[in-house]
Amino acid sequence: MVNVWRYRELLGNLVRKELKVKYKNSALGFLWSLLNPILYLVVFWLVFEKVLGSGIPNFPIFLLAGLLPWNLFATSLGSATGSIVGNAGLVNKIYFPREILPLAGIGAALVHFLLQAVVLVGALAVFRYAPAWEYLPVVVLALVVLLVLGAALGVALAAVNVYLRDTQHLLELVLLAWFWITPIVYQYRLLSDKLQEKSALLLLNPMNAIVLAFQRGIYNHVGGPTSGGRLGEATGILPDASLLWYLRNVAVVGVVSLALLVGALWLFGRLEDNFAEEL
Repeated sequence: MVNVWRYRELLGNLVRKELKVKYKNSALGFLWSLLNPILYLVVFWLVFEKVLGSGIPNFPIFLLAGLLPWNLFATSLGSATGSIVGNAGLVNKIYFPREILPLAGIGAALVHFLLQAVVLVGALAVFRYAPAWEYLPVVVLALVVLLVLGAALGVALAAVNVYLRDTQHLLELVLLAWFWITPIVYQYRLLSDKLQEKSALLLLNPMNAIVLAFQRGIYNHVGGPTSGGRLGEATGILPDASLLWYLRNVAVVGVVSLALLVGALWLFGRLEDNFAEEL
């Protein structure tokens, strides 16, 4: 990571390159980053609110609070995994810390996240919805932890993908399953009530703690009965727990993510010597 810091200017240039390439020759450009969450919002609102009757008050706010961090995570992994293979010419021509390539993909994903956050802020303004101000520090911590987790998995997957090109295709399937086992379009309580005393197992999914932190700080609707739809039989929306509970869960994911990042950097260092031959 010391070498990455020394080459931070190159990292910044690669992030800008990622952003320019993504929307090259596009008429709407960065507006596509705003249209993505809006389209998801419309589709899921129609399906889960109007058709299935989720029973979640202010469903658009609930959905965006979980969807934005998920988009950041999924986009980060997708960009990072294919970064080494996609920049084979650059890797074979000049020396620089190769870890910069997956990190640049994550940096570009962060820019898209900040743009998509404009949609969330707009929704809060339109619905005159106030977040839980005292929980916003946990949201900030969850964002930092999410970036560390994305960096750890992204660096490792980028290295593995050089040798096993099916990795990037398998990742798409894993992320699809991962999305649906994370409470983004439904209440966390639907899962926890099913597992009852084993509900703590849900926190083995690191995205659960991160998404719940975002939802608690932004959506700010915890207990109380739902409006009663077929999907709305749970007695609450989010865990009615203290600030420390949310903080503890995010902190645990953060510690694990740091350990994973160290392991990912070690794995990357072991595999990068033969990158040129494989590319």
